[in-house]
Amino acid sequence: MARSNEAKALGITMGAPLFKVQDLVDRYGVEVFSSNYTLYGDMSHRVIQTLQEFTPEVEVYSIDEAFMNLAGVREKHLPELGQRIREKVWRWTGIPVSVGIAETKTLAKLANRRAKHSTEVQGVLDITHSSQRERILERTPIEDIWGIGRQYAKLLHSRGIENALQFARADRRWVRRALTVVGARIHAELNGVSCLPLESAPRPRKSMTCSRSFGELITTLEEMKEAVALYMTRAAERLRNERLAASVVTVFIETSRFDPEGERYANSATHELLYPTDSTEELLGVALQATASLFRAGYRYKKAGVMLNVMKPSDHLTRRMFHQDSWERSRRVSQAMDEINRKHGRHTIRYGSVETDGKWQMKAAHKSQRYTTKLDELLIVDMDKPLIG
Repeated sequence: MARSNEAKALGITMGAPLFKVQDLVDRYGVEVFSSNYTLYGDMSHRVIQTLQEFTPEVEVYSIDEAFMNLAGVREKHLPELGQRIREKVWRWTGIPVSVGIAETKTLAKLANRRAKHSTEVQGVLDITHSSQRERILERTPIEDIWGIGRQYAKLLHSRGIENALQFARADRRWVRRALTVVGARIHAELNGVSCLPLESAPRPRKSMTCSRSFGELITTLEEMKEAVALYMTRAAERLRNERLAASVVTVFIETSRFDPEGERYANSATHELLYPTDSTEELLGVALQATASLFRAGYRYKKAGVMLNVMKPSDHLTRRMFHQDSWERSRRVSQAMDEINRKHGRHTIRYGSVETDGKWQMKAAHKSQRYTTKLDELLIVDMDKPLIG
């Protein structure tokens, strides 16, 4: 899923199964780590909190990227501020970051990309009204511009537009006709006109997915139901944490692409609910019913997952014509279970259909410790010997 520059240099490709590169791992002593989403999420949150020390206007774009509004800072002080941001994030979290500064989001991303790969600028590049801007745009292939996908790139190449500078100089009216309003905004942003305002409040989530590859291939409906039940339980917890309710439930299952002994099979089922809900009991019932309809005996399954769609705020849901009382009771049970599990640990209390130690559980033989969120996984420091002396 992720590789260091050193791993890339060895020829380890993105998404390669470990067994396919095991010889490189053994030969060069490559360190391998299993996914650790709890640690990643917590460290990302700490980085964002650090950025908010400089300005409250921070847009979280992804787990490892954010935009900041630095309006009000004098231009001559921007590179200095960028270095302070970089140093504080490193000091508080131990995570190295690069900082790109410009008048628009699209230009800031190009500056950030250059700052990341250039040793000259020491991790911070300000191209606000800079003579460097044209040189950076000229060195940026059209495919590397934020928002330019494969089809847009193909069209631009056919017009002889190979880099960001050529695109920025292209006729504005032609860009609007050929690339619609999306391309027109990118074009304007490359010319220093901001068209993508900062979104300091996150947009309402449109969907939510929970899926995993199995630690071992599974062949029975019972095992598949156990896995789907666990994924739906976790998705429902996240749903309530974000004060949302779902109107559509999708379950999907699939076999392994790399299993030489088994036939390929993949399928999904989508159910539109009569009323949106955040009740684990209701969502679980729909998910298990869908799983039973999808499962086919004789296959060796590698992965399953659930997806929740058409989200609505859970605070203002329409009253139901029938069974309103039982639904509200079900919601209160879900909320009580959340509270107990928050206080005493995940799966302290759970539904009977939810197993937590099946052979389908994702392998994590190389998982690092969750140093920042689990007391029993804190680093231990031996202070018997003096540090100096």
